[in-house]
Amino acid sequence: MPAVKMWGRGQLTIPASVRKELHLDEETVLNIVKVGDALLLTQQRLVGDALAGKAQKEMDKGDLSLEDLLEDLQKQRKRYNRERYGA
Repeated sequence: MPAVKMWGRGQLTIPASVRKELHLDEETVLNIVKVGDALLLTQQRLVGDALAGKAQKEMDKGDLSLEDLLEDLQKQRKRYNRERYGA
C-alpha cells in the first residue's frame, strides 16, 4: 500500500500508479469522507450514479417525470455556467 505525506496546506499527492489505475487526472473531483479515524476518497461521479438511481426510483413511483428532470438539468447547467464561467 503506497504511503503519502501531507504537505503545504493539507495537500497530498496520489501516487502515479494509483492515478493511472483509477483513471484520475487533474480535472478529477474527489469527495472526502471521514470514517472513524480514516479518510475515504471517492470520485465524485459515484455521487452522480447514486443520484441517478434515486431519480429513477422517483420516476418509477410516478413522482417525477423525464420532463421535470430535463427542465431541472437545464436550470442546473445555467447555474453551473454562471458560477464557473460568469456566463
